Amino acid sequence: MTQPDPSLGAADAPAAAARARQGRRKPTPIVHRVLHPDAGGVDVGATHVYAAVPPDRTEQSVRRFATFTEDLRALAAWLQEHRVTSVAMESTGVFWIPVCSILEAAGIEVILVNAQHVKNVPGRKTDVQDCQWLQYLHSVGLLRGSFQPPPEIVGLRAVLRHRANVVTDGARHIQHMQKSLTQMNLHLHHVLTDLSGVSGLAIVDAILAGERDPKELAALREPGVKAAEETVRKALVGDYRAEHLFTLRQARQAYRFCRRQLAACDRVIAEHLAQLPSQADPQEPPPSPPSGARRRPRKGEIDLPSTDLRTELYRVVGTDVTQTPGLGASSVCALLAEMGPTLSAFPSDDNFVSWLGLCPNPKVSGGRVLKRGTRGVKHRVATIFRIGAQTLARSNNALGDFYRRMRSKLGAPAAVTATAHKLARIYYHLVTTKAAYDESVFAAHEELHQRRRLNRLHREAAALGLTIVASSEST
Repeated sequence: MTQPDPSLGAADAPAAAARARQGRRKPTPIVHRVLHPDAGGVDVGATHVYAAVPPDRTEQSVRRFATFTEDLRALAAWLQEHRVTSVAMESTGVFWIPVCSILEAAGIEVILVNAQHVKNVPGRKTDVQDCQWLQYLHSVGLLRGSFQPPPEIVGLRAVLRHRANVVTDGARHIQHMQKSLTQMNLHLHHVLTDLSGVSGLAIVDAILAGERDPKELAALREPGVKAAEETVRKALVGDYRAEHLFTLRQARQAYRFCRRQLAACDRVIAEHLAQLPSQADPQEPPPSPPSGARRRPRKGEIDLPSTDLRTELYRVVGTDVTQTPGLGASSVCALLAEMGPTLSAFPSDDNFVSWLGLCPNPKVSGGRVLKRGTRGVKHRVATIFRIGAQTLARSNNALGDFYRRMRSKLGAPAAVTATAHKLARIYYHLVTTKAAYDESVFAAHEELHQRRRLNRLHREAAALGLTIVASSEST
């Protein structure tokens, strides 16, 4: 029996005894309320899939299925038999895609979750326990699904991602051609800016056709080539060897094949865009192209065979996002393919930039900031905004001024992130409100920045015992 503390008064003794009895009580166990009673869990592998259903539905709550189509349909039937309406699945690799398609076709909701968010207790790593852990976390509402674009966008996304790989392959074949020419001591890259241009490919094709006369080869250059004819002629005197000509021919054929593949991808992209509903008024013509825009896309950019890509994007999105500096037609098309024509999955622009990993994410422990900066994630959409931010380094507009100001203050990497953050917020605003890009919005911010600069100069001058006097021209 606990004795009262003799140092306490008589009035404090009952309170001390009550606190002692309270300390002997057993802690109340935490009971998680089941929010999704019909939840299941699926652990996806290359050859087998482990699925778990609520343990009160059957004696064997975990089963293993092969990844063949018939077995995946049997998995869907087994889940429906045990009244499972929603399953959680780790979105790793591409093995989950056929499983997700078959389950959604059967009417079962699929929640794709980040594998880092569902790690089990260390030392308990098996496929059976993984699917049971997913089922438990999903049933108590502790999982949040990853973003998935609408079904009509999934096909466009697959084609655009494949097209990006084809562009990369084409660039690699250009490097192979450059290597073969260098090995034959043909300094074509010293007189031509782009080997894959009209002049470069014409000269390469003539070399492969058997032409060796430097004067005849130099005559194939376009009038816009800045190098003199004599310089081009000297650059085309080389040591032609059979093995290098063979590798040059192979690289040229591969590059030609990549160009045909890009044209086929552009035709399929046009078909997908034509099937998307229109969000712009068909009676209202699209706005004029932004100043400085090219009439034809660059080599490697999307070139629709029958219509202008910018006009088609205006019809699908409902506003001309290409008016935003740093976001061209190909970039906007990639954003459309990754997220769809609407951003209804994100309640605000704060949620949007947080999903992209472009907002600050400091780690604090014990009142001390352990780490600053953004989350270390690789995001396709964030990469598009970062590339757009890098193109603003020499732009004569408000966003270009913002990038240069951030670069002088924070350095180039942080400036790219800050400008990409601003571009993402602008894109969210334009897509959700269907408003046009307005450069004058930045005028008030620029005025505030100039006022702050002036105040800072006055303070620095006062610290040095000086006074700043405005000139008559500035007033």
